Amino acid sequence: MVEQVQTLRQRPVETAFYRDPDYMEDPDGRPDVQGARAFVTIMQGCNKVCSFCIVPHVRGREVSRPSAKIISEIESLVSQGVKEVMLLGQNVNSYGKTAPGEISFAELLRRVDAIEGLERIRFTTSHPQDLSPELIEAFATLAKLCEHLHLPVQSGSDSVLARMRRGYTRREYLDRIQRLCQRAAGVALSTDIIVGFPGETEDEFDCTLELLKQVEYDEIYSFMYSPRPQTVSGKIFDDDIPNEIKKDRLKRVQSVQREISLRKNRQKIGNVEEILVDGKSKLKHGQMMGRTRTNRIVNATGAETLIGKFVPVRIVGATANSLLGELLLEGHVSSSQPQGEMA
Repeated sequence: MVEQVQTLRQRPVETAFYRDPDYMEDPDGRPDVQGARAFVTIMQGCNKVCSFCIVPHVRGREVSRPSAKIISEIESLVSQGVKEVMLLGQNVNSYGKTAPGEISFAELLRRVDAIEGLERIRFTTSHPQDLSPELIEAFATLAKLCEHLHLPVQSGSDSVLARMRRGYTRREYLDRIQRLCQRAAGVALSTDIIVGFPGETEDEFDCTLELLKQVEYDEIYSFMYSPRPQTVSGKIFDDDIPNEIKKDRLKRVQSVQREISLRKNRQKIGNVEEILVDGKSKLKHGQMMGRTRTNRIVNATGAETLIGKFVPVRIVGATANSLLGELLLEGHVSSSQPQGEMA
């Protein structure tokens, strides 16, 4: 890689030298502890062939870490004060599938759930094809698995999904969502949306708007399509949607979702929620920020000594992006007052 830079003046894209799971291990064997939350890599790479995605080219095929090492790392993190772990991978749902003799992702979640002292489990990111019945059951039965799933759909149109090579139809995606919600009521959903994919017609785009209204996600991450080197779509499709149309469609997607998120957040006003305080709020001096089990951001007036602690809050205000809470500590109610919608 060094010689390539020196001789060809090209920037290499390789991100790892080895395809052995050991390359994901910390050479010093010391987990990175960042307060009460920690991020734990369980796999890297992806075996899907989505036409817009460069991950398989950059990260390679799926490689799963040994489950014993993952469990050992999380146990070490918990002994150092970690209360919540985020399990990471390009497609965590397929953990273990390419590792002979390894356990499934759902079984890994069960073993992590059994770790004494751990309070919360999250994971990202997931592919809809691999949302198995076993994983759905984990949401219904594991006490520490947070009630939130990020399940990227990308588009609500079957024809666009086919060009994206996503491997599922709109109906199949919705069936998985329905089974999850029936088995584990109250699970919050978030997703990714790409607008302006090559060839996207107005009717195809309308299918995405209809999907947003049907599912009513708690949150979305939305993007305008842009071609990437080494991707199938970048090679075989013309980037034929004018930028002005992409911007308009992105604005419309975000407008629909903003109304949904604001309505759903306002429905939480008056509820008492438990948050894990992450740190200082980005919105207002003197406020702390934390997340509910359903991954909603809550800002509330409080001291920095609360960072890393679980605290109860009463929800007193809401925006499309976050909630405003007042702390409920030992019978004391903070002086926060309900506010109108924040920017």
